[in-house]
Amino acid sequence: MLEIELDGRKVEVAEGCMVMHAAEKAGTYIPHFCYHKKLSIAANCRMCLVDVEKAPKPMPACATPAAQGMVVRTHSDKAIRAQRSVMEFLLINHPLDCPICDQGGECQLQDLAVGYGSSSSRYTEEKRVVPHKDVGPLISMEEMNRCIHCTRCVRFGQEVAGVMELGMIHRGEHAEITTVTGGTVDSELSGNMIDICPVGALTSKPFRYSARTWELSRRRSVSPHDSTGANLIVQVKNHRVMRVLPFENEAVNECWIADRDRFSYEALNAEDRLTRPMLKQGGVWKEVDWQSALEYVAQGLRSIRSAHGAGSIGALLSPHSTLEELYLAAALLRGLGSDNVDHRLRNAEFAAPEGIRWLGTSIAALSTLQRVLVVGSNLRKDHPLFAQRIRQAARHGCEVSALDSVARDWALPVAHRLVVHGAGQWVRALGGIAAALARETGIAAPQGVLSSDGADGSDPAAETAIARSLLGGERKAVLLGNAAAHHAQATQLLALANWIGTHTGATVGYLTQAANTVGAQFAGAWPVNGGLHAGEMLGGALKAALLLNTEPVHDSAAGVRAATALAAAEMVVTLSPFRANMEFSDVLLPIAAFTETPGSFVNAEGRLQSFHAVVRPPGEARPAWKVLRVLANLLEVPGFDFESAQEVLARATNAPAGSVTQLPAEQLSNAVSNAAQSAPLTGVASEPVVASIYQLDSLVRRAASLQRTADARQAAEGVAA
Repeated sequence: MLEIELDGRKVEVAEGCMVMHAAEKAGTYIPHFCYHKKLSIAANCRMCLVDVEKAPKPMPACATPAAQGMVVRTHSDKAIRAQRSVMEFLLINHPLDCPICDQGGECQLQDLAVGYGSSSSRYTEEKRVVPHKDVGPLISMEEMNRCIHCTRCVRFGQEVAGVMELGMIHRGEHAEITTVTGGTVDSELSGNMIDICPVGALTSKPFRYSARTWELSRRRSVSPHDSTGANLIVQVKNHRVMRVLPFENEAVNECWIADRDRFSYEALNAEDRLTRPMLKQGGVWKEVDWQSALEYVAQGLRSIRSAHGAGSIGALLSPHSTLEELYLAAALLRGLGSDNVDHRLRNAEFAAPEGIRWLGTSIAALSTLQRVLVVGSNLRKDHPLFAQRIRQAARHGCEVSALDSVARDWALPVAHRLVVHGAGQWVRALGGIAAALARETGIAAPQGVLSSDGADGSDPAAETAIARSLLGGERKAVLLGNAAAHHAQATQLLALANWIGTHTGATVGYLTQAANTVGAQFAGAWPVNGGLHAGEMLGGALKAALLLNTEPVHDSAAGVRAATALAAAEMVVTLSPFRANMEFSDVLLPIAAFTETPGSFVNAEGRLQSFHAVVRPPGEARPAWKVLRVLANLLEVPGFDFESAQEVLARATNAPAGSVTQLPAEQLSNAVSNAAQSAPLTGVASEPVVASIYQLDSLVRRAASLQRTADARQAAEGVAA
């Protein structure tokens, strides 16, 4: 450790730290623009000039290494004069458009100009004009005259998103940030450039000119999309969600969010929001009141149970629903005498697990991995924030290996890639890695696994390279992606991954598909007593179906076949924020979206995060937990006397609400029984069903701006990302 003197105070910092880091540790603010704690040091703006004793001139705090005994003054006359001079320089060409600037009220340049700027300018020359650029539906570059060339956006693309989509061309007064080729910014993390831009040169195109920052109230929430559980700030005006920003949480999402977390709020105000209950009578949809709709559903379920038995009733639940909603839906079905409840809509295999499938390690640990094997995942698109963490690990020397049917661009260096044409060969390929590992270590290969010479289409060289990679390093993981979880041989893949993990010291886990995949398991939202699983229910085995927050045609492995199967049922009840499933439903019950209801999500690492409603539901929509509670009361199911979502959470966790922030370690397990491990390694023909990045759930499918992105267009055209 080094000790420096900063404004008369002694500060200890690690060797290699900059003066800026020492100031942060001491709680001293040094004005800056180009410096960002998550990006490399550029020292472009020079706003952080400080007075360093014995230095001939002011030095940039962000790029000056701390040295033993160094004396730094951040508020001396010398430092203040230097900072004022830099501010005058930055404002030479900056347009005087603060009254109409979308960044007004949250602009770093505006804030610092008050403290370090002059009341008038010595420059009378005409200001430069930079042509605007159209870089896609998410980011507006209409006002590039404001750019001060801090290059935060450029460095973010290179270092965090992994794609250099923006760059600086020309020099001096003619310098400008551009895509160079005139293309669009298509990164799945691109919206973070808006956040880190200090001057309003990059702004949110969907939010642009819709509200002033001081008009917005701010509420914390949690993303309902992938399994990261990204922490959000939802900004509201007149009970309407206007913008979503990241809430910093180093253990989960750091200070970033994916574009689908940021822009999916557009769906909350979509034209097809369901605002009143609807019944289909004579093939015609009619709006009715809640009492009529719920009594109709209750009477229909009673009649079907009486005529066909409770086993003819089932529930298909979205893993994007809250823990409270999933718990009550499962409890309602079991209260009716049915165990036909499932959230695994895209799965092809439904083996009973040993415990709750999870990531196998903490999310933060992904950033420090030294070796990782990812099986069956389009990592960058399925889990953008996990990919970002692994990308940082790769920048520090982590060897990333991949097993998939397609060589995908993850925007990070993949040291070893095993491309297996056809998901039916994944078990053989993963077994090949296990066999190579056995050869390298001199141990016996797992039962049923044989070494290959490549005659069967395998790639022994790649298998051996991956095995050797996993034997190196200390911190390592084998991660199974969405396609591996949905695979027809998911259990065999997990068994082989566990064997590899055991003999390499790697953790083994699932990246997990949805915001509450882990929470749905914890809530018992699957058949635990021999009930029908999702595949059987979607195959036409039900007389009555409850669909919670899901559209089976888009959300299930059955696809369009689900519509035919459900149309044959006597009653289909859809609980959704949208007018969904209308072709085969008999009742539509409007429920609140995630911003309109309290609830909890459990992310991939088992972290339970609760949130409150930030706006009122539109029309007569109600939180799903309330709808399920009232429906259970009408059906005289005991134990549904809840008065709040917190009471439901307390019942689900068997602990006071708010006291559980992490699922019990003894319930989290990726273990596989010996019987499953010794199953024959047979092939299958079908490819796993995995949603593309902007088709994951009902919200992103209805977010207009996201559906105009390159990723959405490619998915619509059937192009692999």
